[in-house]
Amino acid sequence: MEANKRRTLLILLAFFAIYVIWGSTYLLNKIAVTELPAFMLAGLRFFIAGLLLFGLAKAFGIPLAITKKQLVNSIIAGFLFLTFGNGVVVWALKFVDSGFAALEISAQPLVVLLLMRLLQGKKIQAMSLVGVALGIIGIYLLVSQKQVIAQEGALLGMVLIFFCMVSWAYGSLFVGKAELPLHYLVNTGYQMLTGGISMLLISLFLGEPWSSPTTWSTPALWSMALLILLGSVVAFTAFNYLLREVSPEKVATSTYVNPIIAMLLGWYFLGEHISLQSIVAAIVLLTGVYFINTKKKLTLFSRFVSKRNMKKIQKRLQNK
Repeated sequence: MEANKRRTLLILLAFFAIYVIWGSTYLLNKIAVTELPAFMLAGLRFFIAGLLLFGLAKAFGIPLAITKKQLVNSIIAGFLFLTFGNGVVVWALKFVDSGFAALEISAQPLVVLLLMRLLQGKKIQAMSLVGVALGIIGIYLLVSQKQVIAQEGALLGMVLIFFCMVSWAYGSLFVGKAELPLHYLVNTGYQMLTGGISMLLISLFLGEPWSSPTTWSTPALWSMALLILLGSVVAFTAFNYLLREVSPEKVATSTYVNPIIAMLLGWYFLGEHISLQSIVAAIVLLTGVYFINTKKKLTLFSRFVSKRNMKKIQKRLQNK
Protein backbone atom coordinates (compact mmCIF):
# COMPACT_ATOMS: atom_id res chain seq x y z
CA MET A 1 0.00 0.00 0.00
CA GLU A 2 2.86 2.38 0.91
CA ALA A 3 4.55 1.56 -2.38
CA ASN A 4 1.39 2.53 -4.29
CA LYS A 5 1.12 5.83 -2.39
CA ARG A 6 4.78 6.58 -3.10
CA ARG A 7 4.32 5.79 -6.80
CA THR A 8 1.21 8.00 -6.99
CA LEU A 9 3.06 10.88 -5.32
CA LEU A 10 6.03 10.51 -7.68
CA ILE A 11 3.72 10.51 -10.72
CA LEU A 12 1.94 13.67 -9.50
CA LEU A 13 5.26 15.44 -8.88
CA ALA A 14 6.54 14.31 -12.28
CA PHE A 15 3.45 15.73 -13.99
CA PHE A 16 3.94 19.03 -12.15
CA ALA A 17 7.52 19.08 -13.47
CA ILE A 18 6.59 18.54 -17.13
CA TYR A 19 3.59 20.88 -16.87
CA VAL A 20 4.92 23.91 -15.01
CA ILE A 21 8.72 23.65 -15.03
CA TRP A 22 8.91 22.82 -18.72
CA GLY A 23 6.51 25.66 -19.46
CA SER A 24 8.93 28.07 -17.73
CA THR A 25 12.01 26.89 -19.69
CA TYR A 26 10.90 28.92 -22.73
CA LEU A 27 11.24 32.10 -20.67
CA LEU A 28 14.58 31.00 -19.19
CA ASN A 29 16.00 30.08 -22.60
CA LYS A 30 14.77 33.37 -24.08
CA ILE A 31 16.54 35.35 -21.32
CA ALA A 32 19.78 33.39 -21.67
CA VAL A 33 19.92 33.26 -25.48
CA THR A 34 19.75 37.05 -25.75
CA GLU A 35 23.24 37.07 -24.22
CA LEU A 36 24.77 33.63 -24.84
CA PRO A 37 25.30 31.64 -28.08
CA ALA A 38 22.48 29.12 -28.54
CA PHE A 39 24.41 25.85 -28.94
CA MET A 40 26.97 26.74 -26.27
CA LEU A 41 24.09 27.54 -23.91
CA ALA A 42 22.18 24.32 -24.61
CA GLY A 43 25.34 22.20 -24.75
CA LEU A 44 26.63 23.38 -21.36
CA ARG A 45 23.17 23.01 -19.86
CA PHE A 46 22.77 19.36 -20.82
CA PHE A 47 26.42 18.34 -20.35
CA ILE A 48 26.43 19.62 -16.75
CA ALA A 49 22.96 18.14 -16.12
CA GLY A 50 24.16 14.75 -17.40
CA LEU A 51 27.12 14.80 -15.02
CA LEU A 52 24.82 15.71 -12.12
CA LEU A 53 22.49 12.82 -12.97
CA PHE A 54 25.43 10.40 -13.04
CA GLY A 55 26.46 11.77 -9.65
CA LEU A 56 22.96 11.13 -8.29
CA ALA A 57 22.95 7.61 -9.73
CA LYS A 58 26.30 6.88 -8.08
CA ALA A 59 25.05 8.29 -4.76
CA PHE A 60 22.03 5.93 -4.90
CA GLY A 61 24.25 2.98 -5.82
CA ILE A 62 22.82 2.66 -9.34
CA PRO A 63 25.33 1.13 -11.80
CA LEU A 64 26.20 3.27 -14.82
CA ALA A 65 27.38 0.39 -17.01
CA ILE A 66 25.26 -0.14 -20.14
CA THR A 67 25.51 -2.23 -23.30
CA LYS A 68 26.88 -0.96 -26.60
CA LYS A 69 23.38 -1.07 -28.11
CA GLN A 70 21.94 0.94 -25.22
CA LEU A 71 24.71 3.53 -25.67
CA VAL A 72 24.03 3.87 -29.40
CA ASN A 73 20.28 4.22 -28.75
CA SER A 74 20.96 6.80 -26.02
CA ILE A 75 23.05 8.84 -28.48
CA ILE A 76 20.24 8.68 -31.06
CA ALA A 77 17.61 9.66 -28.47
CA GLY A 78 19.84 12.46 -27.16
CA PHE A 79 20.24 13.83 -30.68
CA LEU A 80 16.51 13.67 -31.49
CA PHE A 81 15.32 15.13 -28.18
CA LEU A 82 18.14 17.48 -27.22
CA THR A 83 20.68 18.26 -29.94
CA PHE A 84 18.11 18.95 -32.63
CA GLY A 85 14.79 18.90 -30.77
CA ASN A 86 15.92 21.40 -28.12
CA GLY A 87 19.16 23.03 -29.31
CA VAL A 88 17.66 24.36 -32.52
CA VAL A 89 14.59 25.65 -30.61
CA VAL A 90 16.91 27.66 -28.36
CA TRP A 91 18.56 29.12 -31.47
CA ALA A 92 15.13 29.90 -33.00
CA LEU A 93 14.18 31.86 -29.86
CA LYS A 94 16.45 34.61 -31.16
CA PHE A 95 13.75 35.32 -33.76
CA VAL A 96 10.39 34.46 -32.13
CA ASP A 97 8.74 35.10 -28.76
CA SER A 98 8.95 32.38 -26.11
CA GLY A 99 5.13 32.08 -25.86
CA PHE A 100 4.84 31.79 -29.64
CA ALA A 101 7.44 29.01 -29.73
CA ALA A 102 5.66 27.08 -26.96
CA LEU A 103 2.32 27.43 -28.72
CA GLU A 104 3.73 26.17 -32.02
CA ILE A 105 5.35 23.20 -30.25
CA SER A 106 2.00 22.36 -28.64
CA ALA A 107 1.03 20.86 -32.02
CA GLN A 108 3.47 17.99 -31.31
CA PRO A 109 0.73 15.38 -30.62
CA LEU A 110 -0.62 16.14 -34.09
CA VAL A 111 2.83 15.40 -35.57
CA VAL A 112 3.13 12.22 -33.46
CA LEU A 113 -0.23 11.05 -34.77
CA LEU A 114 0.74 11.68 -38.41
CA LEU A 115 4.13 9.96 -37.95
CA MET A 116 2.42 6.93 -36.39
CA ARG A 117 0.18 6.79 -39.46
CA LEU A 118 3.07 7.18 -41.92
CA LEU A 119 5.68 4.99 -40.20
CA GLN A 120 3.58 2.44 -38.32
CA GLY A 121 0.41 2.37 -40.41
CA LYS A 122 -1.71 3.13 -37.35
CA LYS A 123 -5.25 4.12 -38.27
CA ILE A 124 -6.33 7.63 -37.27
CA GLN A 125 -9.61 7.52 -35.35
CA ALA A 126 -12.57 9.79 -36.12
CA MET A 127 -12.08 12.08 -33.09
CA SER A 128 -8.37 12.31 -33.84
CA LEU A 129 -9.14 13.40 -37.40
CA VAL A 130 -11.18 16.26 -35.92
CA GLY A 131 -8.16 17.07 -33.76
CA VAL A 132 -5.83 17.07 -36.77
CA ALA A 133 -8.15 19.44 -38.66
CA LEU A 134 -8.36 21.81 -35.68
CA GLY A 135 -4.60 21.58 -35.21
CA ILE A 136 -3.91 22.60 -38.80
CA ILE A 137 -6.34 25.52 -38.49
CA GLY A 138 -4.72 26.57 -35.20
CA ILE A 139 -1.21 26.48 -36.66
CA TYR A 140 -2.35 28.51 -39.67
CA LEU A 141 -3.93 31.15 -37.41
CA LEU A 142 -0.74 31.25 -35.36
CA VAL A 143 1.84 31.60 -38.13
CA SER A 144 -0.21 33.80 -40.48
CA GLN A 145 -0.16 36.86 -38.21
CA LYS A 146 1.33 39.83 -40.05
CA GLN A 147 3.01 41.26 -36.96
CA VAL A 148 4.76 37.92 -36.41
CA ILE A 149 5.85 37.32 -40.02
CA ALA A 150 7.11 40.92 -40.26
CA GLN A 151 9.77 40.29 -37.57
CA GLU A 152 13.25 39.69 -38.96
CA GLY A 153 14.05 35.97 -39.12
CA ALA A 154 10.60 34.99 -37.79
CA LEU A 155 9.76 32.76 -40.77
CA LEU A 156 13.05 30.87 -40.44
CA GLY A 157 12.44 30.49 -36.71
CA MET A 158 8.95 29.07 -37.28
CA VAL A 159 10.19 26.55 -39.86
CA LEU A 160 13.06 25.42 -37.62
CA ILE A 161 10.72 24.97 -34.65
CA PHE A 162 8.45 22.82 -36.83
CA PHE A 163 11.34 20.50 -37.74
CA CYS A 164 12.36 20.38 -34.07
CA MET A 165 8.81 19.28 -33.31
CA VAL A 166 9.12 16.48 -35.89
CA SER A 167 12.44 15.41 -34.34
CA TRP A 168 10.95 15.32 -30.83
CA ALA A 169 7.88 13.43 -32.06
CA TYR A 170 9.98 10.83 -33.87
CA GLY A 171 12.17 10.56 -30.76
CA SER A 172 9.08 9.72 -28.67
CA LEU A 173 8.24 6.86 -31.06
CA PHE A 174 11.87 5.72 -31.14
CA VAL A 175 12.21 5.64 -27.33
CA GLY A 176 8.99 3.60 -27.08
CA LYS A 177 10.66 0.66 -28.89
CA ALA A 178 14.42 1.17 -28.46
CA GLU A 179 16.56 -0.76 -25.99
CA LEU A 180 17.68 1.87 -23.48
CA PRO A 181 19.15 1.80 -19.94
CA LEU A 182 16.46 0.54 -17.58
CA HIS A 183 16.87 3.09 -14.78
CA TYR A 184 15.47 6.51 -15.71
CA LEU A 185 18.35 8.39 -14.03
CA VAL A 186 20.95 6.50 -16.07
CA ASN A 187 18.83 6.68 -19.24
CA THR A 188 18.36 10.45 -18.92
CA GLY A 189 21.99 10.95 -17.91
CA TYR A 190 23.39 9.29 -21.04
CA GLN A 191 20.96 11.16 -23.30
CA MET A 192 21.92 14.50 -21.75
CA LEU A 193 25.66 13.86 -21.67
CA THR A 194 25.85 12.72 -25.31
CA GLY A 195 23.38 15.40 -26.44
CA GLY A 196 25.36 18.07 -24.59
CA ILE A 197 28.67 16.95 -26.09
CA SER A 198 27.24 16.98 -29.63
CA MET A 199 25.84 20.51 -29.11
CA LEU A 200 29.18 21.78 -27.82
CA LEU A 201 30.88 20.30 -30.90
CA ILE A 202 28.30 22.02 -33.14
CA SER A 203 28.99 25.26 -31.27
CA LEU A 204 32.73 24.94 -31.97
CA PHE A 205 32.05 24.06 -35.62
CA LEU A 206 29.84 27.14 -36.03
CA GLY A 207 32.49 29.30 -34.38
CA GLU A 208 30.23 30.54 -31.59
CA PRO A 209 32.08 32.87 -29.19
CA TRP A 210 32.46 31.13 -25.82
CA SER A 211 32.67 33.10 -22.61
CA SER A 212 33.34 32.41 -18.94
CA PRO A 213 30.35 32.32 -16.55
CA THR A 214 32.17 34.99 -14.53
CA THR A 215 31.42 37.45 -17.35
CA TRP A 216 27.71 36.59 -17.63
CA SER A 217 24.98 38.86 -16.31
CA THR A 218 22.99 37.86 -13.23
CA PRO A 219 19.82 37.02 -15.26
CA ALA A 220 21.87 34.78 -17.58
CA LEU A 221 23.49 32.98 -14.62
CA TRP A 222 20.15 32.41 -12.89
CA SER A 223 18.55 31.23 -16.13
CA MET A 224 21.36 28.72 -16.76
CA ALA A 225 21.25 27.44 -13.16
CA LEU A 226 17.47 26.94 -13.28
CA LEU A 227 17.63 25.35 -16.74
CA ILE A 228 20.21 22.84 -15.50
CA LEU A 229 18.66 21.97 -12.15
CA LEU A 230 14.92 22.27 -12.85
CA GLY A 231 14.52 22.15 -16.63
CA SER A 232 17.02 19.32 -17.20
CA VAL A 233 17.72 17.29 -14.06
CA VAL A 234 14.18 17.46 -12.63
CA ALA A 235 11.81 17.89 -15.58
CA PHE A 236 13.53 15.73 -18.21
CA THR A 237 14.08 12.96 -15.65
CA ALA A 238 10.38 13.24 -14.78
CA PHE A 239 9.55 12.98 -18.50
CA ASN A 240 11.56 9.74 -18.90
CA TYR A 241 10.05 8.40 -15.67
CA LEU A 242 6.49 9.06 -16.86
CA LEU A 243 7.14 7.42 -20.25
CA ARG A 244 7.73 4.18 -18.32
CA GLU A 245 4.98 4.58 -15.72
CA VAL A 246 1.98 5.93 -17.68
CA SER A 247 0.77 5.95 -21.28
CA PRO A 248 2.48 8.29 -23.81
CA GLU A 249 -0.89 9.96 -24.44
CA LYS A 250 -1.06 11.08 -20.80
CA VAL A 251 2.52 12.35 -20.92
CA ALA A 252 1.62 14.34 -24.06
CA THR A 253 -1.03 16.27 -22.08
CA SER A 254 1.79 18.58 -20.98
CA THR A 255 1.19 20.26 -24.34
CA TYR A 256 -2.07 21.66 -22.90
CA VAL A 257 -0.28 23.50 -20.11
CA ASN A 258 3.22 24.41 -21.38
CA PRO A 259 2.08 27.10 -23.89
CA ILE A 260 -0.18 28.78 -21.34
CA ILE A 261 2.62 28.93 -18.76
CA ALA A 262 5.11 30.15 -21.38
CA MET A 263 2.78 32.83 -22.80
CA LEU A 264 1.90 34.19 -19.35
CA LEU A 265 5.53 34.26 -18.17
CA GLY A 266 6.70 35.84 -21.45
CA TRP A 267 4.01 38.49 -21.15
CA TYR A 268 4.68 39.22 -17.47
CA PHE A 269 8.51 39.19 -17.41
CA LEU A 270 9.48 40.09 -20.99
CA GLY A 271 6.52 42.20 -22.05
CA GLU A 272 5.77 39.89 -25.00
CA HIS A 273 2.58 40.87 -26.78
CA ILE A 274 -0.28 38.35 -26.81
CA SER A 275 -2.55 39.17 -29.75
CA LEU A 276 -6.22 38.23 -29.98
CA GLN A 277 -5.38 35.99 -32.95
CA SER A 278 -2.78 34.17 -30.83
CA ILE A 279 -5.41 33.57 -28.14
CA VAL A 280 -7.88 32.22 -30.73
CA ALA A 281 -5.11 30.09 -32.27
CA ALA A 282 -4.25 28.73 -28.80
CA ILE A 283 -7.86 27.76 -28.12
CA VAL A 284 -8.29 26.07 -31.53
CA LEU A 285 -4.90 24.34 -31.40
CA LEU A 286 -5.22 23.06 -27.83
CA THR A 287 -8.78 21.88 -28.51
CA GLY A 288 -7.35 19.89 -31.41
CA VAL A 289 -4.68 18.40 -29.14
CA TYR A 290 -7.43 17.50 -26.66
CA PHE A 291 -9.38 15.62 -29.34
CA ILE A 292 -6.23 13.77 -30.42
CA ASN A 293 -5.41 12.61 -26.88
CA THR A 294 -8.91 11.84 -25.61
CA LYS A 295 -9.54 8.14 -26.03
CA LYS A 296 -12.33 7.93 -23.45
CA LYS A 297 -14.34 10.55 -25.26
CA LEU A 298 -13.75 8.66 -28.47
CA THR A 299 -15.17 5.49 -26.93
CA LEU A 300 -18.23 7.29 -25.60
CA PHE A 301 -18.70 9.07 -28.92
CA SER A 302 -18.45 5.77 -30.81
CA ARG A 303 -21.00 4.14 -28.53
CA PHE A 304 -23.34 7.10 -28.93
CA VAL A 305 -23.06 6.94 -32.72
CA SER A 306 -23.49 3.16 -32.69
CA LYS A 307 -26.66 3.42 -30.57
CA ARG A 308 -28.12 6.04 -32.90
CA ASN A 309 -27.31 3.86 -35.92
CA MET A 310 -28.90 0.83 -34.27
CA LYS A 311 -32.08 2.80 -33.54
CA LYS A 312 -32.24 3.99 -37.15
CA ILE A 313 -31.81 0.42 -38.43
CA GLN A 314 -34.52 -0.84 -36.05
CA LYS A 315 -36.92 1.90 -37.24
CA ARG A 316 -36.27 1.04 -40.87
CA LEU A 317 -36.91 -2.66 -40.21
CA GLN A 318 -40.11 -1.83 -38.34
CA ASN A 319 -41.29 0.38 -41.23
CA LYS A 320 -40.66 -2.43 -43.70
